[in-house]
Amino acid sequence: MARKTQRISFGERLRSWRNSRAKRPTLRDWNWIAIFKVIAVIGFLAASGAFLRYAEAYVLTIHPAEEGALTLLGVPGWADRNLAERVAEVAGGRRFRLTEETASKVARNLASMAWLDDVDVQVTHDAVRIKARWRKPVALIDIPEDRTKRYVDADLVVLDYLPMPHLPIVEIKGVGLYKGVPLPGQVFDQQDLAAGVALALLLQRMDTQVMPKNPLLGHIASIDVRNFNGRKNPREPHVTLRSKDDTQIIWGAEIGEWTKHLEATDEQKLAKLYAYYRDHGSISAGARYINLRDPQDKVPQPIDKYRN
Repeated sequence: MARKTQRISFGERLRSWRNSRAKRPTLRDWNWIAIFKVIAVIGFLAASGAFLRYAEAYVLTIHPAEEGALTLLGVPGWADRNLAERVAEVAGGRRFRLTEETASKVARNLASMAWLDDVDVQVTHDAVRIKARWRKPVALIDIPEDRTKRYVDADLVVLDYLPMPHLPIVEIKGVGLYKGVPLPGQVFDQQDLAAGVALALLLQRMDTQVMPKNPLLGHIASIDVRNFNGRKNPREPHVTLRSKDDTQIIWGAEIGEWTKHLEATDEQKLAKLYAYYRDHGSISAGARYINLRDPQDKVPQPIDKYRN
């Protein structure tokens, strides 16, 4: 019996080879693939770590400056250069080494600076930045016992004296210094002083509304509270003002107390004072005094036409 020979064409061989290539990898094949992937991931992470360490070293050595300048943020317009220099002096200078301890050190130095409140110190890569609330002086107290002067702000906080001729700061005279004047940064909580400061603030607000270009307060030298609440003589005016050209302005009772003494209202007193100032162009105009206490039925009101 003759043997049969099986012939396979070239096309069939090709299809057979392709089918064998398309088979799924065996378990052994998967083990090798996993090993190659792990090796590749480890190599990538090692290279990335080396790059990040290099980049970090570059930032630390190139970007941060060894020293930085002092920067004052939010300085109000009324604060002059002398006050800014004083703040820098108390802070410790104009340039600082940029270390982790710098912020706390500058903050400790400025804790004694009565002119600043709510101080925030930040150290950046190139500067020391200071942000704070600046206390604006409203009135001056002359202390004859030790020949010194002190300011107080709207909250009656005592400030050490610095010449500020550009601000309309009035002197409060006749303040009872029975217990002395508190140290800078402390509150001078005394009623006669508070009455004088309240009147100064009232005139400031009136100037802003009526006389912004030529404020009346700039012509006032002092507010006298020596007879506060009638402690010297109940029949005499409790509060008086004096202009820089020596004209007396009789205000009368403390703000809000006019009704107890049958005086003109505080609004009437203001209207009369600013009407006089508008009509005469000054406080004095040859007058020895201006009496604001007497009530009047018709009192000129400071309206927009008073603006200069």
